Amino acid sequence: MTELAASLSAAMPKLRGKLAAEQSLAESLWFRVGGKAEALFQPVDEDDLAYFLSRLPSEVPYVVIGLGSNVLVRDGGIPGVTIRLGKPFATIAPGRDATIWAGAGAADKRVALEAMEAGIGGFAFFAGIPGAIGGALAMNAGANGTETSQRVVEVFGFDRSGDAVTLSNAEMGYSYRHSAAPTGVIFTSVLMQGERRERETIKAEIDAVVAHREATQPTKSRTGGSTFKNPPGHTAWKLVDEAGCRGLQIGGAQVSVLHTNFLLNVGGATAADIEALGEEVRRRVRETSGVELEWEIKRIGVD
Repeated sequence: MTELAASLSAAMPKLRGKLAAEQSLAESLWFRVGGKAEALFQPVDEDDLAYFLSRLPSEVPYVVIGLGSNVLVRDGGIPGVTIRLGKPFATIAPGRDATIWAGAGAADKRVALEAMEAGIGGFAFFAGIPGAIGGALAMNAGANGTETSQRVVEVFGFDRSGDAVTLSNAEMGYSYRHSAAPTGVIFTSVLMQGERRERETIKAEIDAVVAHREATQPTKSRTGGSTFKNPPGHTAWKLVDEAGCRGLQIGGAQVSVLHTNFLLNVGGATAADIEALGEEVRRRVRETSGVELEWEIKRIGVD
């Protein structure tokens, strides 16, 4: 173990989850690039996570990653602790009152499918979001005209001290691709509200969402999903296209020809290539339109 992982392990004798040092992350991220986590912790349940946080020194930073679809880890890796909520946090439980309880580690598409099987409508949009519920809660992910915030009732998690936190929809402070939840809170689950609907109707909605995504987005490529937020009154992909960036390439990173709001690892890219390409796109858009694009992909770690 590195010094950090070893010291944390020694200070947490009742820890049950896996705590590992210098763990590669690239193979589990959609871009397939990026450095190592100085220490990677995978809790086995909420009590394990709460215990870890309660014993984590205040000076040690931490970040949370899910399925790795909307994140770019820089080549120098992530200092401090990277927390990954895996299968123990992926439970989905439909309710009789058209509610859905979902763990933060559950894939968005699985939530859509489980809701369909239970005859609960309102969640088909999740079939078009390649991530996990935790990320959807944090960034108010949306697709096909619906946002996560429209379904959230209450969000559950833990703060930096390991204390349980419950946040209402209003307390999440949702806006476009953003939440104003207290800094440091790790979301572990959410209660969402849908509506009763025929299974076949929901299936048709999901099929339409999936078909649209596969026809318009590079779903078979190494990408991080939508790169930039849509600025007020504009569409990001149009601004990128009008700036002449379609197919633009730096190293192994390329702006998708199919959908210009997607950056691709077309082979041998580094995280630096991808970030540099994104910044070049932002520069060209700023020069041609005067609009400042804002990253939607979360960039973490050090160069």
